[in-house]
Amino acid sequence: VTGRVTTKVDIFSLGVILMELITGRKALDETQPEDSVHLVTWFRRVAASKDENAFKNAIDPNISLDDDTVASIEKVWELAGHCCAREPYQRPDMAHIVNVLSSLTVQWKPTETDPDDVYGIDYDMPLPQVLKKWQAFEGLSQTADDSGSSSSAYGSKDNTQTSIPTRPSGFADSFTSVDGR
Repeated sequence: VTGRVTTKVDIFSLGVILMELITGRKALDETQPEDSVHLVTWFRRVAASKDENAFKNAIDPNISLDDDTVASIEKVWELAGHCCAREPYQRPDMAHIVNVLSSLTVQWKPTETDPDDVYGIDYDMPLPQVLKKWQAFEGLSQTADDSGSSSSAYGSKDNTQTSIPTRPSGFADSFTSVDGR
């Protein structure tokens, strides 16, 4: 333990989040028996178990399991374990994580469609296509200001395509210097 915050700390945190998603448990759950309070410790013990049913029993019971889902969860399970390796140098880098997870999004589709969905999302479309469609829609909602640069509907004057404002409208105009002093 060095006490330094590095990207490997973020990788560990992401691993914990993946564990929470897979198991439906909290990172720290004091309602569990003492040896199962810490999710990472419990997860490692289950992963090392010789019991063939330990893996499936550890999956969140709210997840509908079919063969494809179990195969995807196994990949995320393994990734989560690597992300939470004890030694930071043993943890994967973010590029590897993105490659593993993005390969799963190609085959992911929601299990149920909601006929009352007001957003008009086509649930038969793969996730990457939905993302591209959403990004294209966001691009159409961009407007040009006086200087010709792109700005979102929220008043950001950055040349980005985001619906999340980086600062309130007119915020930077209230300062006399570039660095806000």
